[in-house]
Amino acid sequence: MTDPRHAALARLRQLANRPGGRRITPLFAADPERAARFTAGLDDLTLDFSKSSIDDAARDALLDLADIAGLDDFRRRMFAGEMVNPTEHRAAMHMALRAPAGAGLSAQLAGVSEDASALASAERACMRAFVEAVHTGQKTGATGARFTHVLTIGIGGSDLGPLVATEALTFGRDHTPMQARFLSNVDGHAFLQATQGLDPASTLVLVASKTFTTLETITNAHAARAWIADALGEGAVSRHFAALSTNLSGVAAFGITPEHTFGFRDWVGGRYSLWSPVGLVIALAAGWDKFQAMLDGAWAMDRHFRDAPLRQNLPVLLALVGIWHVNALDCATHCVLAYDERLRRLPAHLQQVEMESNGKRVTLAGVPTTWDTCPVLFGEPGTNAQHSFIQLVHQGTRVVPVDFILVANPDHDRPDAHRALAANAFAQAEALMVGKSEASIRAEMAVKGATQAEIDAVAPHRVAPGERPSNTIMFERLDAFSLGRLIALYEHKVAVQGCLWGIDSFDQWGVELGKVLAGGILPELTPGTAPGAHDSSTNALIARFRGLRRES
Repeated sequence: MTDPRHAALARLRQLANRPGGRRITPLFAADPERAARFTAGLDDLTLDFSKSSIDDAARDALLDLADIAGLDDFRRRMFAGEMVNPTEHRAAMHMALRAPAGAGLSAQLAGVSEDASALASAERACMRAFVEAVHTGQKTGATGARFTHVLTIGIGGSDLGPLVATEALTFGRDHTPMQARFLSNVDGHAFLQATQGLDPASTLVLVASKTFTTLETITNAHAARAWIADALGEGAVSRHFAALSTNLSGVAAFGITPEHTFGFRDWVGGRYSLWSPVGLVIALAAGWDKFQAMLDGAWAMDRHFRDAPLRQNLPVLLALVGIWHVNALDCATHCVLAYDERLRRLPAHLQQVEMESNGKRVTLAGVPTTWDTCPVLFGEPGTNAQHSFIQLVHQGTRVVPVDFILVANPDHDRPDAHRALAANAFAQAEALMVGKSEASIRAEMAVKGATQAEIDAVAPHRVAPGERPSNTIMFERLDAFSLGRLIALYEHKVAVQGCLWGIDSFDQWGVELGKVLAGGILPELTPGTAPGAHDSSTNALIARFRGLRRES
């Protein structure tokens, strides 16, 4: 049976291939109300997707695809805690992590329904008690010193989300409850940098790993354990470590006590876990009130995504624009530019949320897709990006859609700087759309007195073709609530796109493969071991590595 998505996606391509179907500026010329009609909002949060080549016919066709893919039913099943991650037989109920205790969200686990809201609320209460005990000095290190620093060890979803949130909520603040550092890379240089200048006596170490077996995390955790034990004695380990994990036996064997162990259920995926105990560092560094406000913001977006009609639904609209760019316009990349230094690591988090979720080539039916799925995502803070890769976005051979993220009111007292920042964001979006023609460049150069030879030589190089799409996401100020709302917006966008592409957005088997192979190779890098059964290139590289280390 032919997947009905084929016809819907073919219709999108037909619309894009109409004469002028990829152009944006004529749409504004034809419709003075275009900006208003292709903008949607939730309170102070605005999504302007008018600078895309989507017209009414394309929007209708995209909504038709959503109907064909069963998006309404997908939303219902997701919030009902049904199994939307079939390859791992799991629900995806991270929304329960930020919902109030009485929200009534349930999740199916091993065929049994459990009250996910209540479970998450109970774990939050334990987290809050721990945070308050640390902040008030009820919990101290082995010497009696109060904890001033928290070192979080994790990788992927156990690192990027908490890192983004912690940086955003503590950036530039002199007085925060604790100073936070993060360690993810197994490279020993990263450990040296993460612990440089830290006093073990006043450092609390969080080990974030659901399974407590992730190679990089456990390697770093043992290095941190030795660092604490060497300085303070073996008995200090239980006072200075906490675990964010479901592997209670592994945690206990490491030396971490049950009262310092915080767990979460299998319906919480790693890249959606910053709302769970994995986000404990956020509460420790920024304060519990900010952590709770972040959860509240995400829950506001959850309710909007669950309840709003598709035509006014921000995650749905953001997802549909992305589908248009990938499947109608053949865009293979996507750029996120946050014009706020506090969000400098947001693109890195979204890289994982999007590409680990939707970097798939097989449908839920177990057959290869015949359409493209997730684009490659990249980004940097504006205005830095304008002086690096934005050159390619303006004049490169491939169209790169951009999300511009802008905050109206900063938390500093330099209004002129913020106006300059905003001006650059608006100018970049406009420049991508309108471009600059060779005729106008030639005329400008002539007015400035350039010779005809110079004009002929230079003008073609200055042409910017324009008609390049962007979204603008803008809100009043960056605080804990708006941060939670923004991250949840992108989480749900990704889930919508997975539904429309017919893939499982909640598994990550490609990641698991690399973990397994690394575990097999690691013993072979030890002196005196025999090489394994690898391809000739891998065997030669292992031998070369050992030779360069001059180990027998």
